[in-house]
Amino acid sequence: MVKLFGNRDLAPNIGVSDVRSWYKTRTVRCVLSFATVASLFCSFAAARISAGQVNHEGHQGGGPVPREILERPVPLRQGIGSVHEAVTASSPEAQSFYDQGLAYAHSFMWIEAARSFHQALRLDPNLAMAYLGLTDTYIGLQDAGTARAAFQRAQELAPRVSERERAWITIRERELDYIENSESQESYTLYRQALKEAIKVNPNDPWLWIQRGLADESSPFSHGQAGGVDTLSFYKTAVTLAPGNAVAHHYYAHSYENAGRAKEALSETEIYLRTAPAIPHAHHMRGHELLRLGRTEEAIHEFVKTKELEDEYYRTENIPARYDWHHAHNLQLLGMSYQSLGQMKAAEAAFREAFSVPAYTDFLEYNRKAWPEFLLRRGRFEEALAASQQLIKSPWAIARLAGHTLAGQALLATDRVNDAKDELNLAERETEQLPPAALAALPFPGVLWANILLREKKTEEGEALTKEIEKMVRAMPGPDAWSAARFELEGIAQTAREAGDWELAEFTAQQMIQHDPSYAAGYFALGLAIEHAGDEAKARQQFAMAEKLWSKADKDLPELERIREKVAARR
Repeated sequence: MVKLFGNRDLAPNIGVSDVRSWYKTRTVRCVLSFATVASLFCSFAAARISAGQVNHEGHQGGGPVPREILERPVPLRQGIGSVHEAVTASSPEAQSFYDQGLAYAHSFMWIEAARSFHQALRLDPNLAMAYLGLTDTYIGLQDAGTARAAFQRAQELAPRVSERERAWITIRERELDYIENSESQESYTLYRQALKEAIKVNPNDPWLWIQRGLADESSPFSHGQAGGVDTLSFYKTAVTLAPGNAVAHHYYAHSYENAGRAKEALSETEIYLRTAPAIPHAHHMRGHELLRLGRTEEAIHEFVKTKELEDEYYRTENIPARYDWHHAHNLQLLGMSYQSLGQMKAAEAAFREAFSVPAYTDFLEYNRKAWPEFLLRRGRFEEALAASQQLIKSPWAIARLAGHTLAGQALLATDRVNDAKDELNLAERETEQLPPAALAALPFPGVLWANILLREKKTEEGEALTKEIEKMVRAMPGPDAWSAARFELEGIAQTAREAGDWELAEFTAQQMIQHDPSYAAGYFALGLAIEHAGDEAKARQQFAMAEKLWSKADKDLPELERIREKVAARR
């Protein structure tokens, strides 16, 4: 590891070219190769499995959710999506539970999917496709060992099923091989080849086209969330073949949103929601698109509805929220939505609750950073430091990277520069444990280094690195990354003002407005920069726009109070 700050002193020979060289070694020009941040962590999971961290000892349910929960009996339910795939089943009831498992699996309700497939197997122990459904479900739970064990049961039953179902067994086998050898191009090629051959035989099978779309993503663990321009045609074909298929519309929406086509994505999510009103993720997806289109209050309604459905589900089924990855994720989007409207009390409640949910994957643990980030934005530096230190204790390097970076920012904000430099060196050490491509889509630890450069009055170098980070943050596709970018930019503008770099503060404020013209904080930040430059008339225009967009904000929002004080001072 190259220590960035030897003996805690900024190396005197660091220049702009050094900064850019360092940054490019981290980003390796891979930013746009990821459709969503989630796919990064799916890649981490695949890397762990490729490294041999897989249990092949049998169908033990050794993943994050207790086996007892995954195998509980379950009734047939309504409102979860119109889904059907004819399989070799001994009874209509077994077929119905298989279909229910499919609906749940493709809406990321892994627990209910597992319960439904197990229920189908109670009715028909020889239902091979239910074991394949469990294989997919355990992949969703990032439990590849149990997925392999479930697959082996399906493989044993292959002589009893149709030719089409045997093709699916081959597809799942190739998919598992790819998961377990994610660095192997040959494994990936064989997986897609199995799909190509199956589609050639059954070109009108929508499920094959759906799987073809999934196979185009960077990892099987992303499960439809990382599609983009390249997957649109596959889901379009599936929708054409089965217009009422909720699964096809769901993944079609994800592909549209990652391609930056929010209006089309909203249309698909509304179809998905109409067919699956009891599915929390269907409401959450509509919230995604409404948020991206600037319809934040409507988005909040959908995120709140998602939370209500989830809370009721946990209560009635006696299932702890910590076993549902979706719960904290939805709370974080809800918190960001409230934050964007200036409703900081409601945002704090959502972020705090999300932070309290224990994480069982690196992806979930990393996303807990939303709470210390919120505290930093609100100037609550000691609380942010304490929350960041919890991330530093994580078993996952990606979370520790975020924790050290955020702790460094909190320390820097309280003038503990040497301690902040120590945190930067620790953060840099964590990067050595992460794939280079993953660092391409993370602002850590570069944002802390940029902050320190600005504080040390290495303005040219600090601005160069900051602008590279802003470019990267804004380029990340997907609704979650887009929403988070607003607050990352806001933090950069705040740091620039505190460092006295008003030129960078103004530039960043303009970036905020370009990124989201409906976000009041961008106009507030621009007003401060223009006011500092001496143009009070233009500053007043920006403050007026900010006040208008904060019309639903907390009445005691400090930014609004500051605007009102300025208005009162001019009278």
